[in-house]
Amino acid sequence: MDSLITAAAQALAAGDALGALKRVALRDDAPALALRGIAMAQLGDLVRAKVLLKSAARAFGPRETIARARCIAAEAEIALVSRDLSWPLKALDAARATFEAHGDRLNAAHVRNIEARRLLLVGRLDEAERMLDGLDPTELPPALRAAHELTIAGIGVRRLQTKAARTALARAGQAARQAGMSALTAEVESASQALNRPAARSIVRGEERHLLLDEVEALLASGALVIDACRNVVRDDRQAVSLATRPVLFALARALAEAWPADVSRSTLLLRAFGARHADESHRARLRVEIGRLRVELRTLVDVNATKQGFALAPRRAGEVVVLAPPVEEQNADVLAFLADGESWSSSALAIALGTSPRTVQRALEQLAAAGKVQSFGRGRALRWMTPPVPGFPTSLLLPGPPPGD
Repeated sequence: MDSLITAAAQALAAGDALGALKRVALRDDAPALALRGIAMAQLGDLVRAKVLLKSAARAFGPRETIARARCIAAEAEIALVSRDLSWPLKALDAARATFEAHGDRLNAAHVRNIEARRLLLVGRLDEAERMLDGLDPTELPPALRAAHELTIAGIGVRRLQTKAARTALARAGQAARQAGMSALTAEVESASQALNRPAARSIVRGEERHLLLDEVEALLASGALVIDACRNVVRDDRQAVSLATRPVLFALARALAEAWPADVSRSTLLLRAFGARHADESHRARLRVEIGRLRVELRTLVDVNATKQGFALAPRRAGEVVVLAPPVEEQNADVLAFLADGESWSSSALAIALGTSPRTVQRALEQLAAAGKVQSFGRGRALRWMTPPVPGFPTSLLLPGPPPGD
């Protein structure tokens, strides 16, 4: 490798994209194309970066498998940053296998972290954790170590393990400072700030209070019966029952929990669960059926007792009933929460991350755009959606994963 290529690579490793471009901007050989692609990615021109990296991968000879694998890894990282979740993962798996076969531990670790970050983004926490198993971060250079710790912190946040998340973020910050890369330091600071913003609201006996993430963790371990409207789950410290696929039952459970220890009238329950303002006998019959189903689903956690006016909850073990709600509630809040990370998303990527259909996401985006809350740019397959960070909404790291069984 010639001296200019070496100098450009060193500049990129230090985060000096302009310094790297000064050395290779006029060259079209494969190593220079790859370095130019990475430099353009660091400067934010992801479209040009992808073109350069694809050209570099084609330009490398058939024996230069390591070099081509590095181009693929760089493409995958750009795809992740640009929220292209449909990028072919088999190519990245093949690149990782190439690195491992040639003893390139650092690049193999880098690819594992890219894969884990993608899994984290779509809520597949167990798989993300397994992807990082066996990696010793102390053996990684500072920049890779910071990225690794950011992923560990993200898993901790999603699992509501705030102490572990804060410890990982502290290690990430130290590594980022050692790397001397301002963009990486800013990313760590942004992730740290998410832990100090309201993550949810508690509603107890009609009173609301905003909670930080560590307070949410403490609530779930307190023994209270929690109607978790962030995940559509009813739980205490021993058991959790998911109602994610039963929205009517969850609406009934939440209405009853917000009124506890008082009861809720049948007319109020009909309005909350079915939107029925003028109930007839068919509505009342449906309410009886759904209350029966709710009793069956929650039989080990709580009784649902009939009263003269309606129904009331009677917890079996818990001494307190708490509704845990998102910090801001409105239609399509889950879509807004992903867009609040400041990145541009395609509707297909949002559908993958949310575990729903592209058409459902498209309808949500159209409604948000009509309300002036999101904006789009590009056309056709290049259409992307984004919004400035929305006050009161958690970042994507604070969103729950898919419900159990998905």
